[in-house]
Formats: sequence, structure tokens, C-alpha cells
Amino acid sequence: MSEIILVLTEDALAAADVEHITALHHDQDVRYHVLVPADTERNVLVSLVDHLSLGELREALDAVLGREPEPEVARATAEEQLEWSLAAFAAAGATADGAVVADDPLPALRAALATHDVHEVIVVTLPHALEDTFHTDWASRAREHLRVPVLHLYSGTSRLG
Repeated sequence: MSEIILVLTEDALAAADVEHITALHHDQDVRYHVLVPADTERNVLVSLVDHLSLGELREALDAVLGREPEPEVARATAEEQLEWSLAAFAAAGATADGAVVADDPLPALRAALATHDVHEVIVVTLPHALEDTFHTDWASRAREHLRVPVLHLYSGTSRLG
């Protein structure tokens, strides 16, 4: 029976992300379950600092002005990101399924752990200056509350968070 690897991502996984993830399990019989939160609630200060730290001035302005997506738009975006991520796993020859989950993914992670034999959790995000520094990011929260190994990768790179 295949082990399940939970993959939590805030954006569509790129081919490089999937390559890094599948390389970790190249000699194991695994399948991946991808979770993509519908990002409907953003902390203005956190978003502002994140965008400024990455030199994203327009996005920083949008954060300050409160231009957050409507719930329907956020869900549609998350569904599209999930489809792209599943297609990237399929292109890499890996078995994957997934779901769009609520804005706070921790309850969805707990539910998946309760219903599946999960081997580990891999969190893929962009760098988040405040959340990463103060360990309030998804990976840190998962490490604190779940009883499985949690790996944090930064999207599009081989850097660990």
C-alpha cells in the first residue's frame, strides 16, 4: 500500500517544485495529496511586509488598500492552482489527488491525518518575512500541532524554510 505525502501549497506547484518533492521519495511507493487553501483572509501588515521585502510595490499597495479577492474568486483561483499542481505531478509520473480547503489549512491537515496513513507533510510557500521569522507560518504551525515530519520548501527553489 502506498504511503501518503500531504503537500500544502499556497500557489500552483511548478515543475521544479514537483521535481524536488518527488526526488525525496524516488525509491518509495507514495502518492501525493495536495491541499490548496482558498486565500480569502489576508493580514494587511503581513502582506505589506511580505510584498515590500520582495520588492513588490504594486502588490504592497493592493494589500494596504484591502484589495482582497472575493470568496468565489479566491476559491476559483485555488481550484486552478490545484489543477496545475496535479498536472505537474502527472507530468512527473507521480500519483496525486487533492482538494481546495479553507483559508486556515491546519484543520484540513488534521482531517487528512485522521483519515489517511500520512507519512509526512510538505509545505510549499513563497518566503514570508514576518511569518517565517516569528514561526507563525503554516509549516511551523503544522510542526507544532501534528505528529508527523513537516518539511517547508520555498516555491520555485530548492531552499528550505
